[in-house]
Amino acid sequence: MKFWKEHSLLRLILMAATFVLGMILVVQGWRMTGTLAGLGLMLLGVALLLVTLYLYNARFADRKKG
Repeated sequence: MKFWKEHSLLRLILMAATFVLGMILVVQGWRMTGTLAGLGLMLLGVALLLVTLYLYNARFADRKKG
């Protein structure tokens, strides 16, 4: 098991940080519509939002059905 999977407070802090940073990057990239840099910022922001979902779901990944 990974260290952050076992500690809910650490996972919550990581999720909050990646969510806030991801949203900031998406909004900043959206303001730069029409530029390649804006697209890059939005893609990086979406990647961080996907990391947030991964961190959230990591807690449930090892549980078996039944």
